[in-house]
Amino acid sequence: MASEDVNTSESAVSKFVNLAEEAKLAKEEIKPTKYQVYSVCKSLIAGGVAGGVSRTAVAPLERLKILLQVQNPHNIKYNGTVQGLKYIWRTEGFRGLFKGNGTNCARIVPNSAVKFFSYEQASKGILYLYQQQTGNDDAQLTPLLRLGAGACAGIIAMSATYPMDMVRGRLTVQTETSPYRYRGISHALSTVLREEGFRGLYKGWLPSVIGVIPYVGLNFAVYESLKDWLIKSKPLGLVEDNEIGIVTRLACGATAGTVGQTVAYPLDVIRRRMQMVGWTNASSIVAGDGRNKAPLEYNGMIDAFRKTVRHEGFRALYKGLVPNSVKVVPSIAIAFVTYEQVKDIMGVEFRISD
Repeated sequence: MASEDVNTSESAVSKFVNLAEEAKLAKEEIKPTKYQVYSVCKSLIAGGVAGGVSRTAVAPLERLKILLQVQNPHNIKYNGTVQGLKYIWRTEGFRGLFKGNGTNCARIVPNSAVKFFSYEQASKGILYLYQQQTGNDDAQLTPLLRLGAGACAGIIAMSATYPMDMVRGRLTVQTETSPYRYRGISHALSTVLREEGFRGLYKGWLPSVIGVIPYVGLNFAVYESLKDWLIKSKPLGLVEDNEIGIVTRLACGATAGTVGQTVAYPLDVIRRRMQMVGWTNASSIVAGDGRNKAPLEYNGMIDAFRKTVRHEGFRALYKGLVPNSVKVVPSIAIAFVTYEQVKDIMGVEFRISD
């Protein structure tokens, strides 16, 4: 999700650094996971810290994005990026800008850990099947097969931590005036489980899974296309001796991520709206106030798409896209700098080359 989020599905560090590394490894057909357990743990910690810092830095934009996605169309409170941020500040204060960020940060390390080991196992399984099919025991994974392994790992990691993302959405939109408030992650998880059952923790899971395909595919395709174009045309002296600098590579990653997120964004909107269904005493932002108060009801992903477009128009599928796009570049820059600093402190070996 896509954001995030499809958000979707990626840790903060893997969104910008590992994209470049995986593209390089895919071309060279080198196995990316040959670290010792100690090094892996240190890398996960460094990535977790970097992801936490970067997500916290852009948390106000992330919260506003979700508010724009799910707010009642008959009771508009947030109308644009600047006005929305000002409204949050005026009505909820400084802390209101960071609601839901704790849950978002708490997902980083478990999501990254599951993704890392899932990628390794998926790569082994796909390679075994590929070798059996070709009859060549020395065959290596192709870029496309690596892409498939990465998508599998992303889906598994997203599924494993999805309940935390689900309650994050609700924690993000509740306000001080909400009829009934979740007191935190544990309380939200236990309340949803008790009132809506286990399936309630996975509302919106299907569009999240579907969103992984265009997001990951476009990320890879756009990144590789941009890199190849830069190497061939060498515009503005950005490429020297067929080498792309770190800043240029990060810019390519940001562009690729933005394209992927934009295409998969409607699925992210639908995912968030489905997460609000069945919320007893839902926030007024979702249910509305007074005569405009009405429960949000969808009978699945297709029904959510149909009702959203019918009642709010096609543009509703891109609500919150502006703050979501604005936060991409600063998030990448902050995460990269933080990761490098933590890496130096902890002695984590990480090389960015092409």
